[in-house]
Amino acid sequence: MNSPTDYRIAVLAGDGIGPEVMRVALQVLDAVGRKFSRHFDHQAYPAGAQHFVDSGHALPESTLDACRASHAILFGAMGLPHVRGHDGTEIIPQLDIRFALDLYAGVRPIKTFAGLPIPLSNPLASEIDLVLVRENTEGLFYSRGRGVIEGDEAAYDTMKITRHGTERICDFALKLAQDRKALGGQGRVTSVDKANVFASMAFWRKIFEERAARYPEISTDSAYVDAMALNLVLKPWQYDVLVTENMFGDILSDLIASLVGGMGMAPSGDIGDDYALFQPAHGTAPDITGKGIANPTAMILSVAMMLQWLATRHDDAVLHAAAQCIESAVSRSFQEGGIRPFEFGGASGTQAIADAVIARL
Repeated sequence: MNSPTDYRIAVLAGDGIGPEVMRVALQVLDAVGRKFSRHFDHQAYPAGAQHFVDSGHALPESTLDACRASHAILFGAMGLPHVRGHDGTEIIPQLDIRFALDLYAGVRPIKTFAGLPIPLSNPLASEIDLVLVRENTEGLFYSRGRGVIEGDEAAYDTMKITRHGTERICDFALKLAQDRKALGGQGRVTSVDKANVFASMAFWRKIFEERAARYPEISTDSAYVDAMALNLVLKPWQYDVLVTENMFGDILSDLIASLVGGMGMAPSGDIGDDYALFQPAHGTAPDITGKGIANPTAMILSVAMMLQWLATRHDDAVLHAAAQCIESAVSRSFQEGGIRPFEFGGASGTQAIADAVIARL
C-alpha cells in the first residue's frame, strides 16, 4: 500500500480553552509536517455547547459527515457548565460523536516528564508510564439519555455490559500491551472491575479472562476499582495497561492525570475500527479562557497520538518518526528549555509552550 503524503484532518475546536490549545497544536502539526514532507489539510467544523446556544445543534450532521470523510479528527474541548439540556445534564457532543462513529476504545496514556515537579514524593514516581484503556460505548454511560425518573422519588441509570463490547475492548488492551512489550514495556494488562458486587462486572471479568488466555505472552490480572484507586496513588509505576468499563475509566483517567501534574498533561484518543478522534483529556476551563495561560501540552501530545495512529493505519513510517519527534520536543522543552506551565507554578503561557516545542522539533 502506498502511503499518502496529504492527510485531511477534521478540526472541532469547541468551547472555552479548546480553540486556544487547538490553535497552537495546529502550529506544531504544520511545523512537523514541513519537517517530514507531509501536508495536513486541517479544516474547522462547528460543534460544541456554544454552537448549541447559537444554532440549536451541538453536533451538526454536516460536521459528522466531514469527520467521516477525513483521515482523522482533532478535538479541542467541549461543554460549558451553564449550557444544559432539558434533563439538567450538560451539552457534551464528545459523547455523541463516540457513539455516532463507534469510537469504542478510549486510550489515555500517562507518563512523567523530567523537569516538571511530581506530586508524589516517592522517587519511583519518575518512572510512571501507563495507559488506561476505557470502554467508550457501553457501561454506565449507556444510560445517558435513557435514565428513568419516577416522579420526584427515584432515578435509575442502568449499566450495560455486552460480550461483543467487552471482547473488543479487552482485545484492544491486550494488543496494546503486546506493542508496548515489543518496545521494552512490561507486557501486562490489569482489568479493573467491581466483580465482587455487580453481576455485570462478574460477566466483564469472565470475558476478560477468556480473552487473556489468547495472549499467553502477556501477564494479566484483575483488580477491584476501589483497590485500584488506592494503588494508583501508592504505586502507579507498577502498572502498564489498564482496561476498564466506561464510568470507572472516566474517573480513573482523571486520577492518573493528577499523578503527573494534572489534566494539562493528559492526551487521549477515542479509537474505533474505522475512525479515530484525538483530544486533550481536560475540560473547557471557562475560568482561564482568553487569558493565554492554558497548558497546550495535552493537545500537542494528542497530535502525536494522531500521527502514530495514522502511521499504522496508512503504513506510513514517516509519521511514526514525526510523532516521536513531537514527543521528544515536548520532553526536551520541559527538561532543558526552562518551560513550566502555570499549573506547575511556572509562567509559561500557551504560545510560549508551543514555541518551545516547535523550536525543538
